[in-house]
Amino acid sequence: MADERDPELPGLLLRTERDAFIPLLRSAEAGDFALRTACPGWTVRHVLAHCGSVLNRVVESRFEPDVFSPECNDRDIAERAGWTDAEVVDELERGMAEAGAAIAKSGGVLDGVALGEWIHAGDVREAWGLEGAYRGPGLPHALALLAPFARRRKTPLLLARLEDSGEELTIGTEHEGRAPGRYRGDGATLIRLFADRPLVGTRYELEGVKENELNVF
Repeated sequence: MADERDPELPGLLLRTERDAFIPLLRSAEAGDFALRTACPGWTVRHVLAHCGSVLNRVVESRFEPDVFSPECNDRDIAERAGWTDAEVVDELERGMAEAGAAIAKSGGVLDGVALGEWIHAGDVREAWGLEGAYRGPGLPHALALLAPFARRRKTPLLLARLEDSGEELTIGTEHEGRAPGRYRGDGATLIRLFADRPLVGTRYELEGVKENELNVF
């Protein structure tokens, strides 16, 4: 996977996911938004409110000193407590459509926002018991963003062989005196490893690196 950054990739990932995810949200029942997710303390509605607020902060260039901190996230969610579910989804749809241009101009520092929002869409699918969490048409774009993002986070070097696509990816950075780790499994499970998401029911091989060394968030 090339080291050169593609500034259009985050926006492509967000728009690709928007086209699949927003109709799913529009068809959901009110009770579906109250289900708990893999994110501690957060329901589906909390996750969606967080995603919409983050993306629109990016669009509007609103970056307070504690932006993206847990405290900031809690405030954003609380500010939307009186909104209807439809209003929360409306904001998310706008953000997924418009944030790509702002992220493209950021030089790479905001690329992780697009990756994180795509992963949160997987969190919602997982909470709803749907197949395809952390998969779908956005997965190749997400993996392409993961590699440079993990390098910036300086995770240990990992050589990943994806059994579902046949790709071989190099993710992370070389640590002096340490051989690269090796992964064999599918792309969605690789995303779960780097996003610190539940691995129950997955099947993969990991050598030379521990799961808790790979978390990029």
